[in-house]
Amino acid sequence: MRHDDHHHAALAEERDGFRFRGGCPAIDLPATLQARLKPAPRELLATPEDVRRWMVAAGLTDAAPPADEEDLALARRLREAIYDLAVHRHGGSGPPGGSLDSALDVLNQVAALPAATPALSQVGGVRLSGPMTAFIATVARHAVHLFGGGAPIRQCQSPTCTLFFVDTSRAGDRRWCSMKGCGTKAKVAEFRRRKREGSSAV
Repeated sequence: MRHDDHHHAALAEERDGFRFRGGCPAIDLPATLQARLKPAPRELLATPEDVRRWMVAAGLTDAAPPADEEDLALARRLREAIYDLAVHRHGGSGPPGGSLDSALDVLNQVAALPAATPALSQVGGVRLSGPMTAFIATVARHAVHLFGGGAPIRQCQSPTCTLFFVDTSRAGDRRWCSMKGCGTKAKVAEFRRRKREGSSAV
């Protein structure tokens, strides 16, 4: 039963104050800057401790190693490189912060750092270990494989959402980062619009 509980927790879209709607940690990292197109975005990676919390919430480790200011700066640089790459490669509602070349440089540099060491546990799970830099490098390597493997990356079609996600739907036509979140909002807006137009047409 506990295994099922853990499985359901792993699928939750909101974990420890962070959003996980992308389908993998690498594409979820850009979601740590909320409302990024607004004049005052909300920074969820405000302290080194936030980086630790995100690694645990992302499911990369049960007990993240300590993080310092350099780790925080590295995680943010990687986050913006992934976001910029997604916008350059897959279009998006917001302009990228930097060029494609600079995003590639940052991603490849971080991915070249020593990654976390995987070890097989007795119950069959994989445990990662290493300093925080190694965990950030692991996320960068995920991103390299994601972009390099031609994954179907899309951006949520909600005009107020900038989140990207890996489209794993069978038909390959997923429109929202979350059916519960943005999808429901869009359906309500469409229903209200039709109602308005219906009543004005009478």
